[in-house]
Amino acid sequence: MRWFIGVFVYLFIGLFPVRAAGWTGCLEDGDVATIQCIAPMFERVVQGVLAISGVALFVMLVIGGYNFLLSGGDQKKLEMAKGTITTAMVGLVIMVVAFLIIKTIAEFTGISSITQFTIPK
Repeated sequence: MRWFIGVFVYLFIGLFPVRAAGWTGCLEDGDVATIQCIAPMFERVVQGVLAISGVALFVMLVIGGYNFLLSGGDQKKLEMAKGTITTAMVGLVIMVVAFLIIKTIAEFTGISSITQFTIPK
């Protein structure tokens, strides 16, 4: 449980740094945030969610494989392990297909800004 709290704190601090690169154009008078600060914050949140999704996928695959190896011939445990691995693979497919759909729309329409979150000034 301690490692989970440590990872959460690390990710939280990593997602919302006050003086990180990309935040300099949105601050007025050095410290006052403007609406332009939403774009870098949104970008960092999306990056964090994708990173957490990748870690969750890896953990699910490891747990499913571990349970598969240690099922000991018990059909119920074997089916649960297969279900875990299948769920992880479905999640991976959904993430890849969503990425490919966005890239395909951007390619066909010629609008490259669909993959970038910006707020006009």
